Amino acid sequence: MISVILSEAALELVPYELEDHPSVVSHAKKLGKHPSEILLDNSWHFAAMKGIENELKRGRPDLVHFSILEATTIPLYFQNKMKFYVHTIDDKVISFGQNVHIPKSYHRFEGVIEKLYQEKKIKADDELLLEIHNKTFSELLDEINPSKVIGFSKKGALSSYEKIAEKISDNTCIVLGGFQKGHFSDSIQNKITELCSVGDESFEGHVVVARILYEYEKTIFM
Repeated sequence: MISVILSEAALELVPYELEDHPSVVSHAKKLGKHPSEILLDNSWHFAAMKGIENELKRGRPDLVHFSILEATTIPLYFQNKMKFYVHTIDDKVISFGQNVHIPKSYHRFEGVIEKLYQEKKIKADDELLLEIHNKTFSELLDEINPSKVIGFSKKGALSSYEKIAEKISDNTCIVLGGFQKGHFSDSIQNKITELCSVGDESFEGHVVVARILYEYEKTIFM
């Protein structure tokens, strides 16, 4: 079984220091929630986010949603040949149970994730679907204990999806960025044993997720 980590994902609740900003207060009021209970979203909270630390790597839960859907709607996941994790920008880890069907509607996804942050676990018929913990990327890797860690970045060695897929074996961990712009932080990159690039252009995360997992599926199913 391989592991896939969407790392430093732009998925977090509104941080304490932004809770009183007018754009956050107004949005939370429309949703009927406290500002601390809603996801930080650049679409609504752009003014509040100006100048915050790691601004370009935060507030894009929609992009995280795309990548999760790409990873959890494929044979590799449904046949239990892959474990999928979201490591967030604020060092939380969301783990996914088997055959979890994430809502395709963003608004329903938003509600599920906000509920997860509040309740820490989501179950159905006593089966654990989603769970969230305070956990660093390093702690997650220690838990997985992979044989190799392959990361995707423009800073990596130029290759192709096909060639990279051939390097993936049982107990490999694939790491992809869950943010809009930028590069892995040093603490993440230092844990990657092989950093790969698939072109000079910067591709959105969900595109890379879909293509590398499809190429890997071809090596084991075809």
